[in-house]
Amino acid sequence: MAPTQDSTAWADPATRRAWTQLVTFAILGQILWPVAWVGLLAWYVISPTWTLWFFFVPMLYSFYRTFLQPAYITWALRALRLLREYPWQVYERPESGIGKVPDAGPGDVWLKFPDPEQSAGRVAMVMRSHLRATFWARRLGPGVKPEKAAQVQEIWFAGDPRFAAVIAIPGPRRLYVICQRPSYNRGIPGHAHGAGPDAVERARRAGIRVPELHVVAPDTEA
Repeated sequence: MAPTQDSTAWADPATRRAWTQLVTFAILGQILWPVAWVGLLAWYVISPTWTLWFFFVPMLYSFYRTFLQPAYITWALRALRLLREYPWQVYERPESGIGKVPDAGPGDVWLKFPDPEQSAGRVAMVMRSHLRATFWARRLGPGVKPEKAAQVQEIWFAGDPRFAAVIAIPGPRRLYVICQRPSYNRGIPGHAHGAGPDAVERARRAGIRVPELHVVAPDTEA
């Protein structure tokens, strides 16, 4: 099913439903994982000694998810801003790999998408966050079984590869925020990959940190 030709991905009802499901699970996890951790901890304390190992690993994992879960909500909100600003685009079999591109570690999975302002250019985007990345990491890059690779043959893309985007499989399903490393922390330069003023302003509206360039005028003698 092709995406609708709306001005933004958010205008598509199916996209709104997919995002609502995404944020609902994120919020539920924020409630349920702490409850599970406290419950397992209490059971661990009162249980007979010989049963403790049954609860130890689940207790540790629920503790880990308790502190990780706020990040799921943060990334869901970042996806929302991108979906409200950019339309869906469809790419068939975009180039992908593991490592061997600038700014990617040996085990980092990446995708390349067309540069919006250079028709022949391609911009690599590395999957940095492991949140909801397992599905993608197992289906991209070399050595993937054909039946799994076929599941990501068509990728929906809403964003700008020079900054950040939401990717999904048709539906849309499996929403995932992929971004250049500085996009949400120290900020990515506005001139990255030749981005023009309109692209920079749009990225800012989508929640990307794009710092202003401060040009220092040369000193002049009086």
